[in-house]
Amino acid sequence: MAEQGEESMMALEVKDGDRSIRFCEGQSFGAHRSVAGELVFQTGMVGYPESITDPSYRGQILVITFPLVGNYGVPSREDRDAILQDVPAHFEAAEIHIAGLVVASYSGEDYSHYLATSSLGTWLKEQNVPAISGVDTRALTKRIREKGSMLGRLLMQTGTERTQDDVIPASGTQTPNGINGPMAVANLPSLPNLNASDGTLSVNGVNGVNGVNGHFHKSKEVAVYDEKAWYDPNIRNLVADVSTPKPKIYSPSPSVALRHPSGRPVRVVCVDVGLKYNQLRCLVNRGVEVQVVPWDYDFPKLAGKEYDGLFISNGPGDPAMVEQTVKHIATALEEARTPIFGICLGHQLLARAAGADTLKMKFGNRGHNIPCTSMLSGKCYITSQNHGYAVDADTLPPGWTELFVNANDHSNEGIRHTNRPFFSVQFHPESTPGPRDTEFLFDVFVQTITNTIEDPQKMEQPVSFPGGDAAENAALKPRVNVKKVLVLGSGGLSIGQAGEFDYSGSQAIKALKEEGIYTVLINPNIATIQTSKGLADKVYFLPVNADFVRKVIKQERPDAIYVTFGGQTALQVGIQLKDEFEALGVKVLGTPIDTIITTEDRELFARSMESINAPCAKSKSANNINEALEAVEGIGYPVIIRAAYALGGLGSGFAENKEQLLDLCNKAFAASPQVLIERSMKGWKEIEYEVVRDAHDNCITVCNMENFDPLGIHTGDSVVVAPSQTLSDQDYNMLRTTAVRVIRHLGVVGECNIQYALNPDSREYCIIEVNARLSRSSALASKATGYPLAFIAAKLGLNIPLNEIKNTVTKVTCACFEPSLDYVVVKIPRWDLKKFTRVSTLLGSSMKSVGEVMSIGRTFEEAIQKAIRSVDPSNLGFNETTALMSIDIDTELQTPSDQRMFALANAMHNGYTVEKIWQMTKIDKWFLHKLKGLSDFGKLMRTYGIDSISSNLMRKAKAMGFSDRQLALFWESNEQHVRRSRVEMGIMPVVKQIDTVAAEFPAYTNYLYLTYNGAEHDVLFNDRGVMVLGSGVYRIGSSVEFDWCSVRAVRTLRDNGYKTVMVNYNPETVSTDYDEADRLYFENITLENVLDIYQLEHSSGVILSMGGQTPNNISLPLYRSNVRVLGTSPEMIDTAENRYKFSRMLDRLGVDQPQWKELTSTDEAKDFCKKVKYPVLVRPSYVLSGAAMNTVYSEHDLAAYLAQAVDVSKDHPVVITKYIENAKEIEMDAVARNGLMIGHFVSEHVENAGVHSGDATLILPPQDLDPETVRKIEDATRKIGDALNVTGPYNIQFIAKENEIKVIECNVRASRSFPFVSKVMGLDLIEMATKAMTGIPVREYPASPVPPDYVAVKVPQFSFSRLSGADPVMGVEMASTGEVACFGRTKYEAYIKGLISTGFRLPRKAILLSIGSFKDKTEMLPSVEKLHKLGFKLFATAGTADFIEEHNIPVQFLEALGDDEQRQEYSLTHALANNLIDLYINLPSSNKFRRPANYMSKGYRTRRMAVDYQTPLVTNVKIAKILIEAIDRNYDFSISRVDYQTFAEVPTAPAALPQPSQTSVTLADLLKDSPFTGRDILSVKQITKDELHLIFTVAAEMRLGVERGGSLDVLKGRVLCSLFFEPSTRTSASFDAAMKRLGGSTVVINEAHSSSQKGESLEDTIRTLDQYGDAIVLRHPEADSVDIAAKAADRPIINAGNGSREHPTQALLDLFTIREELGTVNGLTITFTGDLKYGRTVHSLCEMLRHYNVTVQLAAPSPLALPRKIRETLKARGQLGAESETLTPEIVAKTDVLYCTRVQKERFEDLDLYEKVKDEMVVSAKTLRDAKANMIVMHPLPRNMELAKEVDDDPRAAYFRQMRYGMFVRMALLALVMAP
Repeated sequence: MAEQGEESMMALEVKDGDRSIRFCEGQSFGAHRSVAGELVFQTGMVGYPESITDPSYRGQILVITFPLVGNYGVPSREDRDAILQDVPAHFEAAEIHIAGLVVASYSGEDYSHYLATSSLGTWLKEQNVPAISGVDTRALTKRIREKGSMLGRLLMQTGTERTQDDVIPASGTQTPNGINGPMAVANLPSLPNLNASDGTLSVNGVNGVNGVNGHFHKSKEVAVYDEKAWYDPNIRNLVADVSTPKPKIYSPSPSVALRHPSGRPVRVVCVDVGLKYNQLRCLVNRGVEVQVVPWDYDFPKLAGKEYDGLFISNGPGDPAMVEQTVKHIATALEEARTPIFGICLGHQLLARAAGADTLKMKFGNRGHNIPCTSMLSGKCYITSQNHGYAVDADTLPPGWTELFVNANDHSNEGIRHTNRPFFSVQFHPESTPGPRDTEFLFDVFVQTITNTIEDPQKMEQPVSFPGGDAAENAALKPRVNVKKVLVLGSGGLSIGQAGEFDYSGSQAIKALKEEGIYTVLINPNIATIQTSKGLADKVYFLPVNADFVRKVIKQERPDAIYVTFGGQTALQVGIQLKDEFEALGVKVLGTPIDTIITTEDRELFARSMESINAPCAKSKSANNINEALEAVEGIGYPVIIRAAYALGGLGSGFAENKEQLLDLCNKAFAASPQVLIERSMKGWKEIEYEVVRDAHDNCITVCNMENFDPLGIHTGDSVVVAPSQTLSDQDYNMLRTTAVRVIRHLGVVGECNIQYALNPDSREYCIIEVNARLSRSSALASKATGYPLAFIAAKLGLNIPLNEIKNTVTKVTCACFEPSLDYVVVKIPRWDLKKFTRVSTLLGSSMKSVGEVMSIGRTFEEAIQKAIRSVDPSNLGFNETTALMSIDIDTELQTPSDQRMFALANAMHNGYTVEKIWQMTKIDKWFLHKLKGLSDFGKLMRTYGIDSISSNLMRKAKAMGFSDRQLALFWESNEQHVRRSRVEMGIMPVVKQIDTVAAEFPAYTNYLYLTYNGAEHDVLFNDRGVMVLGSGVYRIGSSVEFDWCSVRAVRTLRDNGYKTVMVNYNPETVSTDYDEADRLYFENITLENVLDIYQLEHSSGVILSMGGQTPNNISLPLYRSNVRVLGTSPEMIDTAENRYKFSRMLDRLGVDQPQWKELTSTDEAKDFCKKVKYPVLVRPSYVLSGAAMNTVYSEHDLAAYLAQAVDVSKDHPVVITKYIENAKEIEMDAVARNGLMIGHFVSEHVENAGVHSGDATLILPPQDLDPETVRKIEDATRKIGDALNVTGPYNIQFIAKENEIKVIECNVRASRSFPFVSKVMGLDLIEMATKAMTGIPVREYPASPVPPDYVAVKVPQFSFSRLSGADPVMGVEMASTGEVACFGRTKYEAYIKGLISTGFRLPRKAILLSIGSFKDKTEMLPSVEKLHKLGFKLFATAGTADFIEEHNIPVQFLEALGDDEQRQEYSLTHALANNLIDLYINLPSSNKFRRPANYMSKGYRTRRMAVDYQTPLVTNVKIAKILIEAIDRNYDFSISRVDYQTFAEVPTAPAALPQPSQTSVTLADLLKDSPFTGRDILSVKQITKDELHLIFTVAAEMRLGVERGGSLDVLKGRVLCSLFFEPSTRTSASFDAAMKRLGGSTVVINEAHSSSQKGESLEDTIRTLDQYGDAIVLRHPEADSVDIAAKAADRPIINAGNGSREHPTQALLDLFTIREELGTVNGLTITFTGDLKYGRTVHSLCEMLRHYNVTVQLAAPSPLALPRKIRETLKARGQLGAESETLTPEIVAKTDVLYCTRVQKERFEDLDLYEKVKDEMVVSAKTLRDAKANMIVMHPLPRNMELAKEVDDDPRAAYFRQMRYGMFVRMALLALVMAP
C-alpha cells in the first residue's frame, strides 16, 4: 500500500446559517491542502473519472454516495481520442474540475482494471485536488437534502495538541449531534500508526469520545486543523474559468463526414460554456464538423454562412452570470438562421434568451437514474444529470413549450419552440457517466440540420422527435381489463427453483389484489405463504402441469394467466398450452410465450441475437474429427468441447490447441455421436443485469451484479456482489445499453435477467442467456435494491406504464427509475452436500446449492464477512479455518468446490500472494486484495489482547466486518467480554435504511441493516416492537415452512395491534419482504446482532420458536443476557434438547422411549447392542467422512462402521439407540399455554420409522391409526407439555408398534409440519401459538373445519438429479429439498396427485422391479399381481425375477450391470438409457450399512442411472404399495371441492376436546413418601444414590414451580432457623430465599449478635432455637459442631459448613448444576483447581462422586493438595486422572467441569505460604482458549483473584447460575425434610 507515511487526517466542515459545523474527520487521500466550495452530492452508481472532470462541477466539493470509488483506478491521462486528436480519450475535460472529493470508502492502491494506470489518489495529487474518505456520506446527503446546497470546506490536519477530555475541538465547531463525537468511520485503506503512542493519527476519536488515550486519561491528543475561509463559487462567473480561450475546429472522419451543397463540411458552432468532451464526440461521430468557440464569442454574425447549426454546451454555476452569451443566443433566435440545441447550462441559457426565468434548486439533480417524461410521446427516459439551477416553466413565453418533465420532482427538463427548430434539454444525452438512452437527441439535431439545409422552409417548422404521439401510444397498449387472473406457482422447492418463487408469486398476488383483481393460484406447495390466507382468493393444491392447469382453467374460466412467477415449472406449462389459451378464453399477461420460447431455445436465441448484432458465445456442432477441426477455424482457441446427449458433462473439457482438441474429440466421440464446440471464456467475468420493460417500451435496468467467481461456475453457485465493483462507466453502460436493446428486441413485458461474459482484458463481451421470467437473481436484486421487481412486473403485465406506478419505498418518486445503492450486497450460496453419500462436491455449470444468504454492508469487507457468517453459524468470518477440504489448497483453488471461501482464507493465511491466487482462480484481483486486507488485519489483531486494544482499532475491526466472536478468538477472550469492552468504548452499530435512492429523497422504508461504517441512525426507536427471528438460510431440514411460521407470527401480532421487528438474512423469503413487518432488519441471526437490535429497538420481547433450529441455538445465551424471550423458557428448551435431561424427564412422566446409551469405546458399544439386539441407530459426535447417522444391522457392520466413519473415544462418544423395525411413525404438532395443551393435530407417516420425518410422506387426518394409540399419544404430549411448561408451539415424533408408543424426539418450537397441518385442518396453530406467547386471548381447541371424505397427503420433493453421484435412497439423514401436498377423497387419490406434483410421471407400460429382502418380496407380492392384472409389462433383476416367476406372474429378466458382450434385450442399462422403463421399483435390502464411499453396489449404480435418465424411481416398500394401489384405482383427476381452499368461507365442525388422564407423579406424591422427613442432613456420606436423584427430581419441579408462579405454598406456616458462626452471603441468603419461596418464614441469627458473645454454649443455643423453628441450618468453624448440634436438637439440623470438613448442600447444588448444564454427571472429566486442602466444597463433592463414573483431575500447588485420604479414595475407585501443580493446557483440554476454589486466607496458619500461593492458580479467558466448547466453569464463590472477571462473560461460566440452582436444591431439601 503506497504512501503510508503520508496518510493524514482531514476535517469536513459545513456552514449552516451563521454556524460552522464540524461534520466529521476522516482520512485524506488526495492533495495535501485545504479547500472551500459548495457541497453537492451525486447518486450515480459508477463513473467517478468522468464526474470529477465534468466542468459543471467547477468550484464544488463533490460527495459521491456509491460504494466503489477508486475500485477500477484511473486510465492513462496521456491516451488521446482517436478522432479528436488533442482531446483525452477517457475524460470529460483536460483537468479535474471539482474543488474537492468526499467519499465513504476509498479502495486505495488496490484498483483493478485493464485500462487503469494509477490510483485515483495519485491523480488527485497530480491535479492538486484534496479528498477525504471515511465520511458517513449518507448522513451528509440527508443533511444537504434537508437544508439545500450548503457551503463546505475540507481542512488539512496541521498537527496535534493535548486538551482536557471535555473541551470542544480547536476550531470551536460542533458535530451534527451536538457532541464532539466520533463522526468519521475507521475505514482506512492502510494501517499506519493507528496505535501510535501519542495518538496523533488516531482515526476516529481524534476528538472522539474515547480517543486512543481518552479512554484512560483525562487529557488527550486531538488533531489541529488548518484555517480556510468559506467560499461560494456561485458569486463568480465560473463559465469564464472553464471555457476555451480561442475558437477551435474538430473534423469528423472522412468516411462519415457530411457535406453542404456548396461542398464545404456541414458545421456546428458549439458555444463552450463548460463543454464536456463527450458532447463533442457525439457531434463529430455523426459526421458534422464542430467549431468550439469561447463563451463570449459573437457567433450570430457567422450564422448560415459559416455554420449550419448552433449547439450550446453544459457548464457550471448560475446562468444569470452569463448575460453576454444570453444576448448572443437571443440574437440567433431572432435571426432564426439555423437549428439550435442546448444541454444543461446551455438549456438554461436558451430559455433565458427566449425570455424565461431560471431558479436555483434546493439541492439540484445529480445522478444517473433520473426519469424524464417526454411531453410529446409520453415515454419515460432514464437520464444522467448534474445541475443546481432549473428553468421556470411557468415563465416560458408564447411559442415555447415544455419538451421533457422530471418524473420525480416535476421540474422542467427540456423546452422546444412550437414552430422553429429550437430545443434544449436539462439532462445530459451524451451521458458519461450514465445511461445512453437519450443520445438519439444528437441524431435528431443533426437530422434537423440536414433537413433545413435541403429545405430552408424547414426553419419555420418545429423539430420532429421519434417516439410518436402520447395519446396514440396510450391507445395502442390500453390497460388490460381483467376481473380474474390465474397465477401458476412453482410447486415444491428443489435445487435451482426454491423459495424465491414463494416471494415473487406472493408479490404478484399482492399487486393484483391492489388492482382489485380476483386471483386464483395453482400451487401444491403447502409450506409457503403464497398458499395461505390473506393472499390469493382461491388456491388449488394441484400439480402445476398442463393437464391440471387446463382443468382448472375450464373450471374457473379466468380472463388471464401469469406463467412468469412460477419458475421453469410454470414456463413449461405456458409453452405446452400456448396454442390452447385463446380457445380457452385466457390472455397471457406479461412476456409473450413466443419470447419465452426464443430465450429457452439455444438456436433460436442465437439467431435472434445475431439479427441485432448482439454477440453470443460462438458455437458449432460437429459429427466427426474433420468437422471439429473446421469448426475451430471459425471460433478460435481456446474452446470447450461438450459431448452432445451425454449426461453429467461426460466427455467435456477445455482445449488450448490442436493436440488437446484431438485428444478430447476422440474421448467424446466414444461417448456420443456429436460434439458441440464453443468458444471458451473461462476466466471471464460474469455480469448480470435485471431489466424491467413495460408495454409502452419504457425500459430500465434495476440492478447489476458481478459474480465474484469467474465464468464456469453456475451463477446460482457463485458468490455475487451488487453493485458490480470493478466495471467502469464505459463497461457498465455498454452492457446496460445492450441489455435494453436485447430486451426491447425480444419484447419482454415485465421483468427478466440477462447474463454476460466480459473479457477482463478488453471490452469484448457476449451474452450467455436471458431468463424471460422472474428468477433467483430477481429475488436477490429485489432485496439488494429494495425495488419490488415481482410486484412491478405483475402490474406491467396489465399494461400499466412504469412511470405511472409509484415507488413504494419513497412514496413520492415513480417506479420508472434505476435504484442508487450506497452500500454493498454480497450473496453466498449454501450447499448441503454432506447430507448425501457419494455426491460430487465440485462446482460447475450445474447448480447444487440449496439456498443462499445475502448480507449488506457499507463496504465489501463488511458485507462479505457478514455473508460468510450467515451461511453457517459455525463460520466466524474470513479467517483461517480448519476447513473440510478433501484435498490440498492448490487443488481446491483450481477446481472450486463448496469449500472455496475457506481455501482462499487458508491460502492467504499461509502466505499465498494475491498474484498467485489470481493465477489459480482468475477471481478479480480487486476482490482478492480486499480479502487479503482482511487476512492481514486478522493477523495484526492476534498481536493484541482485549485489554491492550485501542478504541480506534476496535472500531476499525468492527468497520471491517469482524464479529465479536472472531475478535474473541484473536484476543484469546470470549464473545461476551469483547462485547462488554466494545459497548464501554461506545462502539455500537448504526442502523441504515435501504431506500432505493441513496438518501436523495425522504424514504418511508422499514428495510434496515446494521453497519459500523456510519455516524448516525436513519430511524428513531420508539416502537418497542416484538422481535421475530426468521429461519435464516434455506438448507436441507430448514426451509420455507419456517418462513411460513415466521410470517404467520408477524401477521398475527400486527393484526392484534403489536409493532413487529423481523430479523432474517435470506433473500428468497417472504419474511424479508419490506411490507411484512413494521421493521425488517436484513441481518444475521447471531447472539451479537440480536442483542444489538434488541437494545437499539428497546424491544418488548423476542419470539424464537418460529425460525427452526437457527434461533433456537441462541435461545439460552439470549436468555442469559437478560433478553425477554417470549414463549417457553430457554432453560426448558435446553431440557428438551439435552438427551439426558429429556430422558430423565420422560422416565419421571412414565412415557416410554427407545433404549439408548452414550458410549466411549467400541467394546461398550458391542455390549450395549447385544443387550438391546440389532438393528441399532448409531449417531457419532465426531464424523470423519460421510453422513452422520446410520442404521447398523449386525456386530460385523458395527465394528466396520465405527472403524471407518468415526473415532470412538472419551472425547468423541457415540450415541446408540435401539432401532425399532416395522414401527409406524406418528407426528404430533401441538400448542400449549403455560404447560396446558390448547390445540393439536396428529398425522401419520406412510413409511415405517427409519425414514427422516422431513423425507416422510404424511397423511392427515390419519387413516390407519388405532384410537387407543392416538389417545396414548395425546396423553404423552400433554404430560411433556406440562413438564416443560411449554407456551407456544411444540412437536413430538412418536413411534408406535402394537399400540405401544415411544417418543423419538421433541422440538420445543414450530416444526416443519406446522403449515401442512394448519392448512389442512383450517386452523392456524401458529396464530394460536403466537397469541399464547404474547398473552393475547386465545380460544382452546376452536372448531376445525374438516369435511367428510377429505384427506391430505404431504409428499417430499427430492433434487437428486441435480446432485451427480448422490445415492437416491431415503434414510435417517434428511435428503429432500421441499414438499408438496394435495387433497383427495382417499389417501390414494391425494397421494398420487401429490406424487405427480413432484414431477413424477405415472407409468404407462413397463415397470422394473428389484427387491432386496425376502420380507419385502412377500409384502410386495399382492401389489405385483395387481400390476400384472393392470397389463403392465414387468421386468426384474435376478432374485426378484425368480421369486415373481415362482408365483406364476410373467416377468422378463434383466441383468443389472453386465459386460459389453451382454445382449441388449437383457441389459438393464440399455433399458434405462433408452427410456424403455416407465418406473423402477428398487427396494434395497436392509443389511446395507453405509459402505465406504469407494464401494459401488450394483443397486446404487442402477438407482443412480434411473435418476440420471429421468426414470421415476421408488425405493421404499410402503410407498411402492400405496402407489400401486393408487394406480389400480385409476382416478380420473377431475377437480373436486377438496382440491382448493377459498379463504372466505370456512365451514366449521365442533371441536373435539381430548380427555386428560393423569399418570405422571406429582410434587405432592414425591414429598408424601419422603425418606428425609425429620432427618438431619449432616454429611454427604449419609445420602444414597436414589435419595440423591429424588432431591434432583424435586429440585427440577421446584424450578418449574418458581417459573410458573414465583412461589409454592409447600411449607406454609413452617419456620426455619438459621445460625451462622461464620460470614456467609450465598448459603444464608439461599436458604432464606428457598424457605420464603416455599411459603415458609425464617429466623436468622448472626453469631456477632447472639448470646454466644456472653459465653453461651452451642448446645444451649441449638436447644433454644429448637423451641422456635421446625428445622435449623447451622454453619460453624469447628469440624464436630454439627454432631454436637444434632445431639442437642429434636428438630432436623442441616449442615451449612463445618470448618474445612464438609458442606453437603453445596455438594448437592454442585451436582445439580452439572446435571442441569451438561445433562449428566456420568462420563465427565471433573478438574479441581485452587485450594484443595481446605476446600470443604471439594471434599464433599469428591465424596458425592462415588455414585458416578467420572474422572477427577487435580491441579493445585503441593502445599494446597487434596488431603491424602480423599485422594486415596478417588484412586481406589479408579476415578483419579491427571495431577499437576499448575493448570496445564492439556488438563484444560480434557475437562468437562473446571471447579475452581478460593485460596482461603482464614484457613492458613502460615501467612507467608498464603502470599506465595494465592495467585498461582488464576483462571482467565486465555486459560479457557484450550477448553471444550461445551464445558463449564464452577466456583462456590466468593472469589478473590483466582477467577478473572473476563471469564464472567464466557457462556461456559456457570458459577452465578450455580447460585440459582442452589436455591432450587435447597428448596427441594427443605421440602423433603420439613414437609408435613
